[in-house]
Amino acid sequence: MVALVIALALFFDFTNGFHDTANAMATPIATGAIKPKTAVTLAAILNLVGAFLSTEVAKTVSGGIIREGSDGVQITPDIIFAGLMGAILWNMITWLKGLPSSSSHALFGGLIGAAIAGIGFNSINLEGLMQKVILPAIFAPLIAGIVAYVCTRLAYALTSRHDPETGSKLTQKRGGFRTGQIFTSSLVALAHGTNDAQKTMGIITLVLIAAGTQDPGSGPQFWVIAACAFAIAIGTYAGGWRIIRTMGAGLTEVKPAQGFAAETSTASAILASSHLGFALSTTQVASGSVIGSGMGRKGTSVRWSMVGKIALGWLFTLPAAGIVGALTALLVKTGVVGVLIAAVAGTAAVLFMFFYSRKSAVGHHNAIEVEEAGQAVRFAKKKAMARARANAKAKAKTKTDTPVIAEADTDADTDANAEAGANTSKETQR
Repeated sequence: MVALVIALALFFDFTNGFHDTANAMATPIATGAIKPKTAVTLAAILNLVGAFLSTEVAKTVSGGIIREGSDGVQITPDIIFAGLMGAILWNMITWLKGLPSSSSHALFGGLIGAAIAGIGFNSINLEGLMQKVILPAIFAPLIAGIVAYVCTRLAYALTSRHDPETGSKLTQKRGGFRTGQIFTSSLVALAHGTNDAQKTMGIITLVLIAAGTQDPGSGPQFWVIAACAFAIAIGTYAGGWRIIRTMGAGLTEVKPAQGFAAETSTASAILASSHLGFALSTTQVASGSVIGSGMGRKGTSVRWSMVGKIALGWLFTLPAAGIVGALTALLVKTGVVGVLIAAVAGTAAVLFMFFYSRKSAVGHHNAIEVEEAGQAVRFAKKKAMARARANAKAKAKTKTDTPVIAEADTDADTDANAEAGANTSKETQR
């Protein structure tokens, strides 16, 4: 059972990676600062590095929310298994819908629901839950949004000047912000590794404590840190293109100065929270920053209908994952048969959602429509130039009374032979 839970925890870490890739790389992809494939590769590497930098959040997850063994409460691997099932299923549902929900809150919701159903309310550390999860979930997105709004206003104000003759406002080039996004988005990816990878470390540590192979209150072992780091890095490399589309173009039109401001505020909030041991939602922070940056730029608008959908996703994440975790906990309490039923049903649900998503696949080629349009324009311009050169060449040949033989793109030798025969016949008649 311990081995099964560890494997399931690492799979959750994988889903966390591709679910949250958009936090760091949606805005630089939208502005053209980084190519899509390069962006996810860079994010994967920095998530891997960031996972080794801190363990404060892991300690919060393993000992700050669920009571390990004090006050007569003893959490078991079965309960943790049930909580992970709730978190994974909610992650897959929101990924399928392209909603940037919180993987962290899905994890906490699943664990809390499973613990309440399997043990009772006394298994929850309400004080730790409020201080380390609920309050950061409320204030972190608001603070990040306000900071992004202020930074966006400053960025545009500092890069604008007035014509001394007419008094009209002129805009200087802002290409430096696009270059700066490479640094700020990298910082967000690094910060994501320091926060989200640790949550799975905390879960595996909690399993080992529940199984009696590790002392309560101790931090994650090195092999746990390494396994979680690689799992989230691989998931990040897989790319959560559906959520990248929402974050990069679904909330607001993102320009380089906005992206720079949003990424700076996101990275600052996540790094500060990781240092304090707050297990906040990096997705909520990133979304709040993008919304704040959209409000800070004149001439743009925030798509509040999409914001409302995301807010509903945030609101339902904890209870929805908790309900699934609770139902799974009631099932696994029946014994080995219940565990097998839960595992088979969960696997079938994940596979169904994955194959269903292939009907309308979203990848690096179509995640952000702006990039597609840019490629189409370049392709059309190149084709038009080639056609113009061909026409000029044909006219030059006509002026010299030289027979012009039209060139055609063919896929079969028979077409080429037919054209050659026609040209030979014309020469004979002439």
